[in-house]
Amino acid sequence: MLGLTLQDFRNYTTLKLPCTDAPVVLTGPNGAGKTNILEALSFLSPGRGLRRAKLGEVTRQARQNSDTGSRWAMHAELSSCIGPVSVGTGLAEAAGDEDSERRHVRINGEAVSSANALAEYLDIVWLTPQMDRLFVDGLSTRRRFMDRLVYGLDGGHARRVGAYEKAMRERNKLLKAGGADASWLGALESQMAEHGVAVAAARRDGLALVEAGMALSEASGDGAFPRGRLAAKGIVEDWLAEMPALAAEEKLRRLLQERRFIDRDAGAATEGPHRSDFAVWHCAKDQAAAHCSTGEQKALLIAITLANARLIRERKGFAPLLLLDEVSAHLDAMRRAALYREILALGGQAWLTGTDLDLFKGLRERAEFFAVADGAVQPQAAPA
Repeated sequence: MLGLTLQDFRNYTTLKLPCTDAPVVLTGPNGAGKTNILEALSFLSPGRGLRRAKLGEVTRQARQNSDTGSRWAMHAELSSCIGPVSVGTGLAEAAGDEDSERRHVRINGEAVSSANALAEYLDIVWLTPQMDRLFVDGLSTRRRFMDRLVYGLDGGHARRVGAYEKAMRERNKLLKAGGADASWLGALESQMAEHGVAVAAARRDGLALVEAGMALSEASGDGAFPRGRLAAKGIVEDWLAEMPALAAEEKLRRLLQERRFIDRDAGAATEGPHRSDFAVWHCAKDQAAAHCSTGEQKALLIAITLANARLIRERKGFAPLLLLDEVSAHLDAMRRAALYREILALGGQAWLTGTDLDLFKGLRERAEFFAVADGAVQPQAAPA
């Protein structure tokens, strides 16, 4: 990335931050706006960013309360997987209530119809303090994390997840309304079966690749980060371990048909890959990640993230953008040094945040350093 510009984003009125493709370290007190910059960068990918915020909530608060509208915008100059590219995105001007949460995207000055187009130019991988509870929080959070791992390895995965969820929402509406034509429901259930089995298969294949990457790293590295076993746990994923995909499609289609009255009363589809979980096992401890210490869970998360980033680089020839929020503060010196070695070996750009500049001594000759305070960002000297 060669430059970032923000307008009315969180606590930033305007920010212009030139940089190179070297790692970027942002340090400053809590609440200064370090994570806000990482969140802005996360909007260079499809979706709602690393905080999963509503788009209207991202606009600077003072602007939200003004009479002149409430829209944020950002622009970035990227070194992408297919060469230099200029990307702009932000909250679209509302034409009505239904448009209030729509964002516009421009690539090289041309408007594109969907933020999914961003995935053609850049992969982004992030870790935040909120993800430290991944293994003990609700399964929807783990499922999203699992699918983000697969997005970078399978370019069609996001589209298939979206198609499955769209068909599921339409089926839910028909069931709730009652009296829907059976053939209409059947068509939607066929779509759910086709896309749902493809989603489950991509999860199984993607997690197997990441797991193999973790084992390879442990065998060839210094063992700073643990190896894990990864699995997608769900009814469709289990079927795929026992039967061909076409047989699993037919089985899911029949199951959805049989459960129409149950799903109508529940107000949602009660079976399918939208209910799957992401299971992780700490190999050295021989126990589920949920039962490990918080430090061991953090090390597993980093190991999974780094293995995923290496796979993306190997498959696409271009490393993803790494966003690591307050990661260094929770590592001992040995693991911190190993993390920096991994970042540099990837050859891509990483953005790291922290409150203590001295934690980043291992990057002092290889990174750009910026001090963040009250919505202002200034270059600073590397730690001694």
